[in-house]
Amino acid sequence: MKIEAQTPTIRRKEMDAVLTAMVEDQIGPGERSKLLLQTAKEQLKFDYALALRSPATALFIALKALGLKENDRVLLSALSPRYYINVLEDLHLKPVFCDVSFSFPCIDNKSIEKAISDDNKPACILLHHTLGYVPDTFSICGFEIPVIEDISQSYCPVLPALEDDGETASVKTDEAERERPHGVFTILGLEERDMLTSGGGALLYAMSRKDSSLLRGFSNTPPEYCLPDINAALAIAQFKEAQRNALRRREIAKVYTQASLKTRHKKFVPLDDFEYSNYSFSLVFESGMKDVSAYARKKEIILENAFEQTVAAAGLCDAVLCPVSYSLSLRTVLFPLYPRLGSAEVQRVAKLIMTLP
Repeated sequence: MKIEAQTPTIRRKEMDAVLTAMVEDQIGPGERSKLLLQTAKEQLKFDYALALRSPATALFIALKALGLKENDRVLLSALSPRYYINVLEDLHLKPVFCDVSFSFPCIDNKSIEKAISDDNKPACILLHHTLGYVPDTFSICGFEIPVIEDISQSYCPVLPALEDDGETASVKTDEAERERPHGVFTILGLEERDMLTSGGGALLYAMSRKDSSLLRGFSNTPPEYCLPDINAALAIAQFKEAQRNALRRREIAKVYTQASLKTRHKKFVPLDDFEYSNYSFSLVFESGMKDVSAYARKKEIILENAFEQTVAAAGLCDAVLCPVSYSLSLRTVLFPLYPRLGSAEVQRVAKLIMTLP
């Protein structure tokens, strides 16, 4: 039986939540959207948030709320989602592209320093948590440039910590997360391929009261831009199942990591293992991924280009200025990692990883 590269984890609880909204004829923006914001606030501890129809809408509003003007520069990773460029073009903002390293797919303070100078200092930094890896926000906030974070792939609820032997230890508190510097605004996408899904949509929130005042100016956003209740119902259920799903992701990732020790292909290295969401399991190949993908298909396992939907892969930035990102966009593969995978399927994927050409 074929194993798909990615698929959303929708169980009976999520289905029932959506059906209830449909039966009650509450599908447009309304009470369930308000309940979603309340549910999310309990987990994320933000001060104020908007529930919107798409991450693109969230980014558009975030940039408007910062008061950016036409031709202002916005710094972003070449491995950011390509829709970022569409939003910047709509607002007549100029992108400044930043490269990454072969060991870590997010931008850092060194790559930012290389990309900017006194005469092209950006008005904003878009900080995408690529493949679920969490950047060094503390160092990046030190540039004193407004930051918009995108945690769509890195969201993870509080989980039990693990001892060195893999057994559950004490429960992690969220104190460290609260102390970690955050951007002015944060986007939590709710699209099909994000850590949480509502079938489409996003939350845009601010952690501090000061930054919230900028977002409150958009509290009367027309309903056509707001998240419908039918989507909010699914998102609420996803929040409630998030810890269960995250624990399963961690179990699967552990099996894959052990298997990867027997292959020559490289993994990205998180800055902090404790924070990694296990959004994906990816490997960087020494050459292109064509032969590997063909080999996997023979085993009825579908692999994906990890960066197919990024700025670099779409050719929207200069490959000469961002050579590492361009190279990674051609050589990084995603293996199936999602909570719906059964034990037998996980072992099939692990065996594939161990026997990669």
